[in-house]
Amino acid sequence: MQVELFDLPETTPEGLCLLRGFALEAASDLLDAILAVAEAAPFRRMTTPGGQVMSAAMTSCGALGWVTDRKGYRYTARDPLSGQVWPAMPERLRDLAVAAAYKAGFGFAPDSCLINRYEVGARMGLHQDADEPDETAPIVSVSLGLPVTFLWGGLRRADKVARLELRHGDVVVWGGTMRRAYHGVAPLKAGRHELTGVLRYNLTFRKAA
Repeated sequence: MQVELFDLPETTPEGLCLLRGFALEAASDLLDAILAVAEAAPFRRMTTPGGQVMSAAMTSCGALGWVTDRKGYRYTARDPLSGQVWPAMPERLRDLAVAAAYKAGFGFAPDSCLINRYEVGARMGLHQDADEPDETAPIVSVSLGLPVTFLWGGLRRADKVARLELRHGDVVVWGGTMRRAYHGVAPLKAGRHELTGVLRYNLTFRKAA
């Protein structure tokens, strides 16, 4: 697969790449894996420390899962809803994340995968992935289902934001000097995809320990 570096804001140094269609061949397997994870750890809409209910529903797999509630943002070894350990990360998911990171120039051993499910209108505000202690590991983000506008900023919240359409099967990888770049997702527009219906799924792989 060819790596495409898209136009970045002037204030943004290198560190982000788009692997257009990188996950297309594996998409059906990835979606099956997502459903299997959700059977053990159902999707839920979490609450931020400030009391806002997030518009995207979430679950996790791997050794650690990302959660948010009134106590703050953090990783946990157990699902707070069930008290059980999070489902193991399916091999198909891990292999794709490792391959995408390698294609982008990174070594990667993910131990956590946050799975977001977007319905029409769901969004993700600008934020940094800042809860992971190892900043040498990249972030790998996989898009499945309906297209969405990805928002890519700089290392400061006030930096100029670029807008990029992410389509089914696209993978975005960032790290290095831009490991803590602000990023987000614009509200999902109505549509229908042959594999996911009216939904979009996003897999975000991280090294959390």
